[in-house]
Amino acid sequence: MKHRKLFSALSGLCICLVSSAYAQENTNLDDAWNMAVEKYVERAEEQGIVGSGLYFVHDGELVFSEHYGMADAEERRAVDSDTIFHWASITKTLTVVAVMQLVDRGVISLDDPITQYLPEVRKVHNPYGDMDDITLRHLITHTSGFRGSTFPWGGGEEWHPHEPTEWSQIKAMMPYTEIKFEPGSKFSYSNPGISMLGRVIEEVTGDDIEVYLTKNILMPLGMSNSYFDHTPYYLLKNRSNNYVRDENVILEQGLDFDTGETVGNGGLNAPFSDMIKLLNFWLSVKDNGNYQDILSHDTLEKMWKPGFPTSDDTVSERMGMGFFVIDHPEAKSGKVRRYIGHTGGQKGFVSFVYVDPKGESAALFTSNTNVMNRPRSEQLLRLTRKDLFETVFPAAANE
Repeated sequence: MKHRKLFSALSGLCICLVSSAYAQENTNLDDAWNMAVEKYVERAEEQGIVGSGLYFVHDGELVFSEHYGMADAEERRAVDSDTIFHWASITKTLTVVAVMQLVDRGVISLDDPITQYLPEVRKVHNPYGDMDDITLRHLITHTSGFRGSTFPWGGGEEWHPHEPTEWSQIKAMMPYTEIKFEPGSKFSYSNPGISMLGRVIEEVTGDDIEVYLTKNILMPLGMSNSYFDHTPYYLLKNRSNNYVRDENVILEQGLDFDTGETVGNGGLNAPFSDMIKLLNFWLSVKDNGNYQDILSHDTLEKMWKPGFPTSDDTVSERMGMGFFVIDHPEAKSGKVRRYIGHTGGQKGFVSFVYVDPKGESAALFTSNTNVMNRPRSEQLLRLTRKDLFETVFPAAANE
């Protein structure tokens, strides 16, 4: 174990960094990680990040971890392995796995129309055809034509709810919602689409979405310190606060918030150790006997088949079934490797999780600070991800 301390100009906070590494014979991977972490720390300091973490898993085992800064600045609680972060839209990967559980059991079909389960969706204005033509497959691949944001208006006042608190509010918006493009013709990220899938799960199982996800994914994976929305009292000591930084001003956002009816779209809170269990499920390595009970790896691989590109100017990132598929070249060889994962961003939290299925490796990153007025290409998340894709993941694959 390596231990080192850095001192940041950020409010005089002591930045504690901890990393664990392979044995000395794994020089290439160790060097790649150390270089990536050095840049990660420098950028976190420069951008004024309050707290963050970066982990790397290979062959089912945690081989590197780096903790930066504070989970709570006022309490001076340092980020550590038990710190619970909010993972926002990474929750979507749980919801789409839950959908595929029901598909594999024959309870639903991806070609079923959404109106079969949510007839109120028929009130949506669809200039491209009948709402009965929009299927669960369209929703799970973000090709339905629904808008991106949950709320089509508002959100700027303190008294506004963070997300719709009950299905009746979403239902009431249906007559004021329109389909933006011909379903199935292209990708467009949609929070309402995944929220509707969560509602379908509730309709066919009788469980609230967070209850279903807990019973059928979190519990069998042993993610015992993971939960949705408000923190159980006994875990509050580990809960990370979150912050928004605009230039030199930091605004504290508070420990907890309610994602309401959109919990399946972005309500997951979890520590690093639990998220590693989720990533190992995706990789199906170090199988403890219940991965296949959750979902077969064959089904996961079908979900990872790339579909439409996520933007007009690149084909390197495509959408699968609820997962992003990224083809990224290695720094030295230029060889393209494929990564599967998702990002998350809500309140002050930003995060990513990715796996390299062929290299049997995974990485996760999270930060409790949203830095405003910075180009996306210069954000800590994107720069750290780029370093991992280009150097660390390839080095692990060559071990």
